[in-house]
Amino acid sequence: MPRAVPAVVRALDILELFLERPQLSARDVMERLDLPRTTVHELLVTLVDRAYLISVPGQPVQYRLGMPLFQLGAAFAGRLDLVREAQSVTRDVAAACNEAVHVAVLDGADVIYLVKVDSIHPVRMVSAVGRRLPAHCTAVGKVLLSGLDRATLDAVLSKGVLPGMTPESITDPDRLREQLERVRAEGVAIDAGESDTAMRCVAAGIRDHRGVIIAGMSVSAPIIRWTPQAHVEWTELVREGAATLSARMGWSAPPR
Repeated sequence: MPRAVPAVVRALDILELFLERPQLSARDVMERLDLPRTTVHELLVTLVDRAYLISVPGQPVQYRLGMPLFQLGAAFAGRLDLVREAQSVTRDVAAACNEAVHVAVLDGADVIYLVKVDSIHPVRMVSAVGRRLPAHCTAVGKVLLSGLDRATLDAVLSKGVLPGMTPESITDPDRLREQLERVRAEGVAIDAGESDTAMRCVAAGIRDHRGVIIAGMSVSAPIIRWTPQAHVEWTELVREGAATLSARMGWSAPPR
């Protein structure tokens, strides 16, 4: 079986560090990846030579991502109908509620945010496209987990105690399974301060032409604006938004 090329693996490890921080020094890379100074220098020189990294003007020992990575990402997004269609639908949902709206997909035990439209309010959720969070701590993640078959879900939860982000996070796999049953029955999931104690979220699943949940859409707002009436209105709004996007993905919902 062919083996992974160590130099390529290390170069990709370096690039992935920039998912967490927009700018890094050679020392940052050495410390985070525990690599020798010479190795890091050679890899950085190569990545800069190919423009995948660029030196920050005026700060030659600092690096940030280069244009080829944007071009690759744009090429990927351009081939992904979900992202293109979601951008339109999320704008409509956000305009209706004036709060942050996200579309995310599942990647292992995490969610990755593909699309975001910000709230118009000065107090808003801190998030970004490309951000990764534990799925069980988010409303959109719980919707996605609820769509997994039993064997796949068991594999995702096989490590036992789940990591928490706040005191409200669900860390017991059995308790999470019980909540996912309710999500399947109700069609929506709630994040009650499980990823951020100051925020609340409601999410619904987005289905493809087979009826499989492939993504989730959420509305997020600070607790100060999360009134009982808003909860009801935003739940219905996210249901409608997810249904609209599902229809664009080819899903035809059965008659009630």
